[in-house]
Amino acid sequence: QLQLVESGGTLVQSGGSLRLSCAASGFTLDYYAIGWFRQAPGKEREGVSCISSGGSTTNYADSVKGRFTISRDNAKNTVYLQMNSLKPEDTAVYYCAAGHIATLMSGDFGSWGQGTQVTVSS
Repeated sequence: QLQLVESGGTLVQSGGSLRLSCAASGFTLDYYAIGWFRQAPGKEREGVSCISSGGSTTNYADSVKGRFTISRDNAKNTVYLQMNSLKPEDTAVYYCAAGHIATLMSGDFGSWGQGTQVTVSS
């Protein structure tokens, strides 16, 4: 059974940084594209960033370009989301998901983690 577990979410002040991790168990991440998504209260889930299986292709939502960086360490079976210059509007539950193509569309991903809460205080 494919399992993804997110970690690293916490309360941080505006302007601060966090690194989220997405660890896989039960399968090897090497063959999967990974996406990071977030959902704030009362809002729809939105794609934040994605990375192809080999790591050569990445994509970011306009709202996070220049501030967030996605990376992967296939040897550790983990994908990371480095978040810098955080803003209160980044507050959300962040999810990682595994799929076969690197897009920002949630429908392209079939396996999801449970999410980690990121709260950015002003």
